[in-house]
Amino acid sequence: MKIFVTGAAGFIGSNYVRWLMDNTDAEITVFDALTYAGVRENLAEFEESPRFAFVHGDITDREAVAASLPGHSHVVHFAAESHVDRSIMGPDAFIHTNVSGTNIVCDIARMNDVERFLHISTDEVYGSIDEGSFVETDGLEPRSPYSASKASSDLVALAYRETYGLPVVITRSANQFGPYQFPEKVIPLFVTNLEDGLNVPLYGDGLNIRDWTYVVDNCAGVQLVLEQGVEGEIYNIGAGNELTNKELTMAILDRCGKDESSIDFVEDRLGHDRRYSIDTAKIRDLGWVPERSFEDGLDETVAWYRNNRQWWEPLKAAVKNR
Repeated sequence: MKIFVTGAAGFIGSNYVRWLMDNTDAEITVFDALTYAGVRENLAEFEESPRFAFVHGDITDREAVAASLPGHSHVVHFAAESHVDRSIMGPDAFIHTNVSGTNIVCDIARMNDVERFLHISTDEVYGSIDEGSFVETDGLEPRSPYSASKASSDLVALAYRETYGLPVVITRSANQFGPYQFPEKVIPLFVTNLEDGLNVPLYGDGLNIRDWTYVVDNCAGVQLVLEQGVEGEIYNIGAGNELTNKELTMAILDRCGKDESSIDFVEDRLGHDRRYSIDTAKIRDLGWVPERSFEDGLDETVAWYRNNRQWWEPLKAAVKNR
């Protein structure tokens, strides 16, 4: 198996490459534009491996994709602009990268007759749900430029299957956490703020609900769908760890030896979805189960950021100085 992985210098993609290197004998080509959230050093340990290659390229550059993708049997498409707050401030980049970029990768992949194309998506495409959980056949009601761009890219990928026969499968994952997550996202932001003696900013009343999955468990689910998922199908991936943002915050504060006085309640995000919840029976029927509890995963994550200041401190400084 020779896998072309887009966006794998980022958080989930780099963890996926690490999972592949540890658990398979696949050959891997990483194709990444190294935008602010793509960190080449995330993959440094593999640079000398004959199974690994890195290409600095942008998925919106058709010529670059066309020069790099041929010869691969499988495509796993992580590359995306992914931060909701950034999409609210500047939606153009999200539409350009997530929709136009996906179109280009799909088009080059179908011209090269790949065996399988896995498009990585998010539970945010479903929108908010007060009770129950979304299944894969539910309609899409995205409520931010980010989630709208991801819903659009899902439809682009599925259209390539219907029109051209591209062997597409899709995963839609719940919120993830773990090492190498860019420190603008809630868990690394809060941990690193507390490490620097700062308070943590909690949106609104803190009662918005998210389901949290340890990133390594998600990566195992991604590979299972790549290998065993039914062509044309969508698979939700989530560990069922639903917490309010305040509950999550208190769990982080506890691990960092802080209390509620370290919370700054801030004005809520525009269009902030109240609750995400997905039904994961379909991927569990393939045999996937999360191996880490939320508590153990959070322990490992907090410890990783505490022990890797040299990784996150320059990234936070660069964002602050923009």
